[in-house]
Amino acid sequence: MRLSVSVTNYSWPEPIHERLVDLATFLDRTAVDTLWVADHLVQADPACRSDEPMLEAYTVLGYLAAATRHIRLGTMVTAATFRAPALLIKTVTTLDVLSNGRAWLGLGAGYNTAEATAMGLFLPDTGERFERMTELLQLAGQMWRGDQTAFRGEYLTVPQPIGSPLPLTAPRPPVLIGGTGERRTLRLVAQYGDACNLFDVPDGGVAIRRQFDVLDRHCADVGRRPTEIERTVTTALLDGERSESLVERCHALADLGIQHVVVIARGRPLTDADLNCVAGAADQLRALVHTPG
Repeated sequence: MRLSVSVTNYSWPEPIHERLVDLATFLDRTAVDTLWVADHLVQADPACRSDEPMLEAYTVLGYLAAATRHIRLGTMVTAATFRAPALLIKTVTTLDVLSNGRAWLGLGAGYNTAEATAMGLFLPDTGERFERMTELLQLAGQMWRGDQTAFRGEYLTVPQPIGSPLPLTAPRPPVLIGGTGERRTLRLVAQYGDACNLFDVPDGGVAIRRQFDVLDRHCADVGRRPTEIERTVTTALLDGERSESLVERCHALADLGIQHVVVIARGRPLTDADLNCVAGAADQLRALVHTPG
């Protein structure tokens, strides 16, 4: 079981740059696997005001790459249409090179119409978003193979997709696709993803089990082994939650087939107590893996 942290709120009382470095360097010394950041231009948490502080995700990740040595880095998740595809691929490649092979490509079709409207971002209708996301994933695979053959899709044309330097992660940075859409999102996970990301909803695991069944069927359709895809879930920390409680929750999620738990703080920024809780839980989970017998 991997345990990760996602930063979704920057409303700390201290300077943001100082708090981010403190948070990242602390987690870098623990068993926490990945430090994720939300990729929004305005605060998207419905429990927060939209004008609360929000930073551009890949600038943050580059800043944190220089402050850390071990923890992996990624967005949870980038809307596929908000950046030009080749630019996004180059951005993740740059992060991977400068972090010595610690980058994820975290990707989703996008959903936030209010944000797109407010900030003038490109967000076409649902069908087109998924088609553009598919072409982006195909282009990423091509560029990360070093294939400079012209790419021509329905929406995307790249006459000479030069991808130099190549990523340090072999064979390429892992691709996490976020979302629970059973017809299109999970199909793209089966075709192109190394990980999916679902939501920890309080229904006794009914939704997660159904979504994994759908994902397995998609894998069979495309001729892929389901075990090739890491199954992740995002869950919110409780106020004052202790490591032991989080470990129990991780065990319950593991019983549903979850392999990687990503924790957030809902409606507020992460506190020192939150970080200590997650770090302690990650240490306990790692110790269980390495316990003989």
